[in-house]
Amino acid sequence: MMHRALLALSLSVFVFLMACGGGSTSAPEAKHEAKSEAPVAPAVDPAVAATIEGSVKFSGTKPVMKPLSMDATPACARQHSSPVMSEEVVVNDNNTLRNVFIHVKSGLPSQPWPVRKDQVTIDQVGCVYKPHVVGAMVGQEVKFLNSDPTNHNIHPMPRVNREWNESQPPQGDPKVKTFAKPEVMVPIKCNIHPWMRVYVGVVDNPFFAVTGEDGSFSLKGLPPGDYTLEAWHERYGTKEIKVKVGAKETAKAEFAYQG
Repeated sequence: MMHRALLALSLSVFVFLMACGGGSTSAPEAKHEAKSEAPVAPAVDPAVAATIEGSVKFSGTKPVMKPLSMDATPACARQHSSPVMSEEVVVNDNNTLRNVFIHVKSGLPSQPWPVRKDQVTIDQVGCVYKPHVVGAMVGQEVKFLNSDPTNHNIHPMPRVNREWNESQPPQGDPKVKTFAKPEVMVPIKCNIHPWMRVYVGVVDNPFFAVTGEDGSFSLKGLPPGDYTLEAWHERYGTKEIKVKVGAKETAKAEFAYQG
Protein backbone atom coordinates (compact mmCIF):
# COMPACT_ATOMS: atom_id res chain seq x y z
CA MET A 1 0.00 0.00 0.00
CA MET A 2 2.83 2.37 0.92
CA HIS A 3 4.53 1.70 -2.43
CA ARG A 4 1.32 2.44 -4.35
CA ALA A 5 0.76 5.66 -2.38
CA LEU A 6 4.28 6.86 -3.10
CA LEU A 7 3.86 6.00 -6.80
CA ALA A 8 0.57 7.94 -7.00
CA LEU A 9 2.13 10.92 -5.24
CA SER A 10 5.11 10.89 -7.62
CA LEU A 11 2.80 10.83 -10.66
CA SER A 12 0.76 13.75 -9.26
CA VAL A 13 3.90 15.83 -8.70
CA PHE A 14 5.13 15.04 -12.25
CA VAL A 15 1.81 16.08 -13.81
CA PHE A 16 1.80 19.31 -11.76
CA LEU A 17 5.34 20.18 -12.83
CA MET A 18 4.55 19.51 -16.48
CA ALA A 19 1.45 21.71 -16.31
CA CYS A 20 3.51 24.55 -14.82
CA GLY A 21 6.32 24.09 -17.27
CA GLY A 22 8.76 22.57 -14.82
CA GLY A 23 11.23 20.06 -16.13
CA SER A 24 10.22 20.64 -19.74
CA THR A 25 11.81 22.26 -22.74
CA SER A 26 10.08 25.19 -24.44
CA ALA A 27 7.02 24.13 -26.42
CA PRO A 28 7.16 24.48 -30.20
CA GLU A 29 5.91 27.89 -31.32
CA ALA A 30 2.96 28.25 -33.64
CA LYS A 31 4.00 29.22 -37.13
CA HIS A 32 2.56 32.42 -38.57
CA GLU A 33 2.70 33.51 -42.18
CA ALA A 34 4.98 36.51 -42.51
CA LYS A 35 3.29 39.69 -43.69
CA SER A 36 4.65 41.25 -46.86
CA GLU A 37 5.06 44.94 -46.11
CA ALA A 38 7.00 47.59 -48.02
CA PRO A 39 10.00 48.95 -46.12
CA VAL A 40 9.38 52.28 -44.46
CA ALA A 41 11.96 55.01 -44.96
CA PRO A 42 13.65 56.06 -41.72
CA ALA A 43 13.22 59.57 -40.39
CA VAL A 44 15.65 62.09 -41.85
CA ASP A 45 18.75 62.55 -39.72
CA PRO A 46 18.34 65.93 -37.94
CA ALA A 47 22.04 66.54 -38.55
CA VAL A 48 21.37 66.92 -42.30
CA ALA A 49 17.63 67.77 -42.45
CA ALA A 50 16.87 70.71 -44.72
CA THR A 51 14.03 73.20 -45.18
CA ILE A 52 12.34 74.77 -48.18
CA GLU A 53 10.28 77.87 -47.50
CA GLY A 54 8.69 80.56 -49.58
CA SER A 55 5.42 82.15 -50.62
CA VAL A 56 2.89 82.33 -53.44
CA LYS A 57 2.80 85.79 -55.02
CA PHE A 58 -0.16 87.29 -56.85
CA SER A 59 -0.08 90.05 -59.47
CA GLY A 60 -2.68 91.65 -61.68
CA THR A 61 -6.26 92.61 -60.98
CA LYS A 62 -7.74 91.05 -57.88
CA PRO A 63 -10.93 89.19 -58.77
CA VAL A 64 -14.10 90.17 -56.96
CA MET A 65 -15.62 87.11 -55.35
CA LYS A 66 -19.39 86.76 -55.21
CA PRO A 67 -21.22 86.08 -51.95
CA LEU A 68 -22.52 82.57 -51.42
CA SER A 69 -26.28 82.31 -51.82
CA MET A 70 -27.71 80.57 -48.76
CA ASP A 71 -31.24 82.01 -48.94
CA ALA A 72 -32.75 78.66 -49.93
CA THR A 73 -31.63 77.21 -46.59
CA PRO A 74 -32.69 79.51 -43.71
CA ALA A 75 -30.86 77.34 -41.15
CA CYS A 76 -27.63 78.28 -42.94
CA ALA A 77 -28.41 81.91 -43.76
CA ARG A 78 -29.37 82.91 -40.22
CA GLN A 79 -25.96 81.82 -38.89
CA HIS A 80 -24.34 84.79 -40.64
CA SER A 81 -24.83 88.49 -39.93
CA SER A 82 -23.13 89.47 -43.20
CA PRO A 83 -22.66 87.85 -46.63
CA VAL A 84 -20.23 84.93 -46.82
CA MET A 85 -17.83 85.35 -49.71
CA SER A 86 -16.59 82.58 -51.97
CA GLU A 87 -13.08 81.30 -51.14
CA GLU A 88 -12.28 80.38 -54.74
CA VAL A 89 -9.68 83.17 -54.84
CA VAL A 90 -8.46 84.86 -51.67
CA VAL A 91 -5.75 87.48 -52.19
CA ASN A 92 -4.06 88.51 -48.95
CA ASP A 93 -3.21 92.10 -48.04
CA ASN A 94 0.44 91.48 -48.98
CA ASN A 95 -0.51 90.37 -52.52
CA THR A 96 -0.10 86.66 -51.88
CA LEU A 97 -2.56 83.85 -52.45
CA ARG A 98 -4.29 81.88 -49.73
CA ASN A 99 -5.44 78.24 -50.05
CA VAL A 100 -2.62 77.12 -52.34
CA PHE A 101 -1.56 73.50 -51.83
CA ILE A 102 2.22 73.01 -52.04
CA HIS A 103 3.90 69.60 -52.11
CA VAL A 104 7.09 67.82 -53.14
CA LYS A 105 6.20 66.23 -56.45
CA SER A 106 9.50 64.46 -57.14
CA GLY A 107 13.05 64.05 -55.83
CA LEU A 108 12.40 62.16 -52.60
CA PRO A 109 13.78 58.66 -51.85
CA SER A 110 11.58 55.98 -53.35
CA GLN A 111 10.79 54.18 -50.06
CA PRO A 112 7.40 54.82 -48.43
CA TRP A 113 7.30 57.42 -45.66
CA PRO A 114 5.65 56.69 -42.30
CA VAL A 115 2.02 57.77 -42.26
CA ARG A 116 1.42 60.77 -40.04
CA LYS A 117 -0.45 59.91 -36.83
CA ASP A 118 -2.22 63.25 -36.42
CA GLN A 119 -5.71 63.63 -37.83
CA VAL A 120 -6.65 66.17 -40.48
CA THR A 121 -9.87 67.89 -39.36
CA ILE A 122 -12.49 69.30 -41.72
CA ASP A 123 -15.44 70.99 -40.00
CA GLN A 124 -18.78 72.21 -41.34
CA VAL A 125 -19.46 75.58 -39.74
CA GLY A 126 -22.14 77.98 -40.90
CA CYS A 127 -22.71 75.69 -43.88
CA VAL A 128 -19.13 76.21 -45.05
CA TYR A 129 -16.31 73.69 -45.02
CA LYS A 130 -13.44 74.85 -42.81
CA PRO A 131 -10.69 74.95 -43.91
CA HIS A 132 -11.22 75.31 -47.65
CA VAL A 133 -8.06 73.41 -48.65
CA VAL A 134 -6.17 70.74 -46.67
CA GLY A 135 -3.43 68.20 -47.25
CA ALA A 136 -3.19 64.59 -46.06
CA MET A 137 -0.93 61.61 -46.56
CA VAL A 138 -2.14 58.37 -48.08
CA GLY A 139 -3.60 56.41 -45.16
CA GLN A 140 -3.73 59.40 -42.82
CA GLU A 141 -7.00 59.84 -40.98
CA VAL A 142 -9.26 62.69 -42.11
CA LYS A 143 -11.95 63.57 -39.55
CA PHE A 144 -15.16 65.25 -40.72
CA LEU A 145 -17.19 67.21 -38.16
CA ASN A 146 -20.62 68.82 -38.38
CA SER A 147 -20.84 71.76 -36.00
CA ASP A 148 -24.01 73.06 -37.65
CA PRO A 149 -27.65 72.72 -36.49
CA THR A 150 -28.56 71.22 -39.85
CA ASN A 151 -27.88 68.05 -41.83
CA HIS A 152 -24.96 67.89 -44.22
CA ASN A 153 -23.85 65.41 -46.85
CA ILE A 154 -20.18 64.58 -47.47
CA HIS A 155 -19.51 63.52 -51.04
CA PRO A 156 -15.90 63.22 -52.32
CA MET A 157 -15.54 63.22 -56.11
CA PRO A 158 -12.14 61.60 -56.72
CA ARG A 159 -10.63 60.41 -59.98
CA VAL A 160 -8.51 57.55 -58.60
CA ASN A 161 -9.67 57.06 -55.01
CA ARG A 162 -12.92 55.46 -53.90
CA GLU A 163 -16.00 57.64 -54.11
CA TRP A 164 -18.42 57.67 -51.18
CA ASN A 165 -21.45 59.65 -50.14
CA GLU A 166 -22.68 59.86 -46.53
CA SER A 167 -25.04 62.07 -44.57
CA GLN A 168 -24.04 63.62 -41.25
CA PRO A 169 -26.69 64.84 -38.78
CA PRO A 170 -26.38 68.08 -36.75
CA GLN A 171 -23.55 67.79 -34.21
CA GLY A 172 -23.37 64.12 -35.16
CA ASP A 173 -20.52 61.75 -34.52
CA PRO A 174 -17.33 62.49 -36.47
CA LYS A 175 -16.73 60.53 -39.64
CA VAL A 176 -13.13 59.36 -39.97
CA LYS A 177 -11.91 58.41 -43.44
CA THR A 178 -8.66 57.69 -45.28
CA PHE A 179 -7.55 57.92 -48.90
CA ALA A 180 -5.73 54.94 -50.40
CA LYS A 181 -3.94 56.60 -53.33
CA PRO A 182 -2.16 59.89 -54.05
CA GLU A 183 -4.42 62.40 -55.75
CA VAL A 184 -4.04 66.16 -56.15
CA MET A 185 -6.77 67.26 -55.62
CA VAL A 186 -9.88 65.50 -54.29
CA PRO A 187 -12.89 67.84 -54.36
CA ILE A 188 -15.56 67.22 -51.73
CA LYS A 189 -19.05 68.70 -51.87
CA CYS A 190 -22.28 68.68 -49.91
CA ASN A 191 -25.21 67.45 -51.99
CA ILE A 192 -27.65 69.32 -49.73
CA HIS A 193 -25.88 72.69 -49.96
CA PRO A 194 -24.32 73.02 -53.44
CA TRP A 195 -22.09 75.98 -52.55
CA MET A 196 -20.12 73.92 -50.03
CA ARG A 197 -16.77 72.71 -51.35
CA VAL A 198 -13.46 71.59 -49.82
CA TYR A 199 -10.33 70.25 -51.53
CA VAL A 200 -7.98 67.59 -50.14
CA GLY A 201 -4.47 67.12 -51.53
CA VAL A 202 -3.49 63.48 -50.98
CA VAL A 203 0.23 62.67 -51.27
CA ASP A 204 2.54 59.81 -50.30
CA ASN A 205 5.02 61.89 -48.29
CA PRO A 206 4.78 64.30 -45.33
CA PHE A 207 6.21 67.30 -47.19
CA PHE A 208 3.22 69.47 -48.02
CA ALA A 209 1.62 72.70 -46.86
CA VAL A 210 -1.30 75.04 -47.53
CA THR A 211 -0.74 78.79 -47.69
CA GLY A 212 -2.58 80.92 -45.16
CA GLU A 213 -3.11 84.59 -44.37
CA ASP A 214 0.43 85.61 -45.34
CA GLY A 215 0.72 83.34 -48.40
CA SER A 216 3.79 81.55 -47.04
CA PHE A 217 4.71 77.88 -46.72
CA SER A 218 7.47 75.83 -45.12
CA LEU A 219 8.54 72.24 -45.80
CA LYS A 220 10.78 71.06 -42.97
CA GLY A 221 12.78 67.90 -42.31
CA LEU A 222 13.71 67.19 -45.93
CA PRO A 223 16.74 65.13 -46.89
CA PRO A 224 19.21 67.18 -48.94
CA GLY A 225 18.50 66.92 -52.65
CA ASP A 226 17.05 68.30 -55.86
CA TYR A 227 13.28 68.63 -55.81
CA THR A 228 10.34 69.55 -57.96
CA LEU A 229 7.69 71.41 -56.02
CA GLU A 230 4.14 71.74 -57.29
CA ALA A 231 1.62 74.41 -56.35
CA TRP A 232 -2.11 73.91 -56.93
CA HIS A 233 -4.76 76.61 -56.87
CA GLU A 234 -8.50 76.14 -57.32
CA ARG A 235 -8.86 78.70 -60.14
CA TYR A 236 -5.33 79.25 -61.45
CA GLY A 237 -4.22 75.63 -61.70
CA THR A 238 -0.78 74.12 -61.09
CA LYS A 239 2.77 75.43 -61.35
CA GLU A 240 6.11 73.69 -60.82
CA ILE A 241 9.52 74.94 -59.76
CA LYS A 242 12.81 73.14 -59.12
CA VAL A 243 14.68 73.66 -55.87
CA LYS A 244 18.06 72.37 -54.69
CA VAL A 245 18.77 72.29 -50.97
CA GLY A 246 21.84 71.08 -49.12
CA ALA A 247 22.33 69.60 -45.67
CA LYS A 248 21.07 71.89 -42.90
CA GLU A 249 20.25 74.55 -45.48
CA THR A 250 17.08 76.59 -45.93
CA ALA A 251 16.28 77.11 -49.59
CA LYS A 252 13.84 79.68 -50.94
CA ALA A 253 11.03 78.89 -53.39
CA GLU A 254 8.67 81.50 -54.80
CA PHE A 255 5.57 80.75 -56.88
CA ALA A 256 3.82 83.47 -58.86
CA TYR A 257 0.27 83.60 -60.19
CA GLN A 258 -1.30 86.34 -62.26
CA GLY A 259 -4.95 87.31 -62.23
